[in-house]
Amino acid sequence: MKRQAGGELLWGVIVETEAYSQLEPACHGYRRRSPSNETLFGEPGRFYVYVSYGIHHCVNVVTHRSDWANGVLLRAAWLPEEPERVAAGPALLARRFGIDRGHDAQLAHLDQGLWIAPKPSALVDLAAPDLVQTTRIGISQGQELPWRWYLRASRSVSRRAKGDPMPRREPFLRLTGV
Repeated sequence: MKRQAGGELLWGVIVETEAYSQLEPACHGYRRRSPSNETLFGEPGRFYVYVSYGIHHCVNVVTHRSDWANGVLLRAAWLPEEPERVAAGPALLARRFGIDRGHDAQLAHLDQGLWIAPKPSALVDLAAPDLVQTTRIGISQGQELPWRWYLRASRSVSRRAKGDPMPRREPFLRLTGV
């Protein structure tokens, strides 16, 4: 969720994530600690924002513990009353929420104006079949690791696993009554 300049809330449901660990080559902290990846080694619960291909911002949430590079990339979100694919990819998600390097190292907390809230009650009872675990995408190393998860019923996922058909309609519409 993000508190906009006018006080209104911009919110969405995170529908796809991807995990990274210092132990594997796709992680930005795999080779060494540097000024550009310092946040990834920091306190869990902070945003690690980096620039991909020199133009796209991507946002991770630092996880696990300090002094160890672990994070979860926010790959896609569904935003009510907006086109279903407006945040269907890490760069699109960051762009729609206005997240850039200025948010790097910021605590993911309500008081900071940008945070991750508990999942909506309509999603609390999701069963394992509703969640797809598959390999990561968009990377050249470590793609064989099954560290990407997405909500099967969402049309806002950036890329579905092979053989997983696009659902007919976004099931989260019941959250807003659309």
